[in-house]
Amino acid sequence: MKRALKLLIGSPLAVVLRVLRPVRVNLRRIYAHAALAADLPTKLPASAVLLGAVHVFGTANIEIGEDVLFYPDLHLETQEAASIRIGRGCVISRGAHIVAMAGVTIGPGTLIGEYAGIRDANHQRSEGQVIRDAGHSARPIRIGSQVWIGRNVTILGGVTIGDEATIGANAVVTRDVAARAVVAGVPARPIGSAATAP
Repeated sequence: MKRALKLLIGSPLAVVLRVLRPVRVNLRRIYAHAALAADLPTKLPASAVLLGAVHVFGTANIEIGEDVLFYPDLHLETQEAASIRIGRGCVISRGAHIVAMAGVTIGPGTLIGEYAGIRDANHQRSEGQVIRDAGHSARPIRIGSQVWIGRNVTILGGVTIGDEATIGANAVVTRDVAARAVVAGVPARPIGSAATAP
């Protein structure tokens, strides 16, 4: 009975949904844009393209440049007086987390891969306190323009990444990266320059 019902209703419904797919996609993008605009105290440019939900937490002290492209399920969080600044033309892939307790700046044209974590703070430990209540230390992160950050990269507080640098997938960036450098590994170390990258 259930199988017959699926065939009877499911097949025609699939055809209708297939025809309406462009409408569904556009409505999803419009809704995601409107939802993010409602969460921000600053204006979200009309040129920003959101392919799915962006989740905003904390103080929402976030500025987003023109012509950005955001994939679904981004996590953007600011605390205290910290801010996140995302430059013009940036692309941030699915599941990336950007958390600022001191400040995160991302230059124009930077690409951030899936599930990257950019967090400017670390938990502290204090005798007699659970780690959750022991506070944190935070140092700003500055990412230059035209930087390519691979999938699942972690960037820690206090790091500056120069223009046109490349960060290999799964790297953990614990120190500054020079402009046009190519780094990879845990912790990330130079393996070349953008001029020699494939």
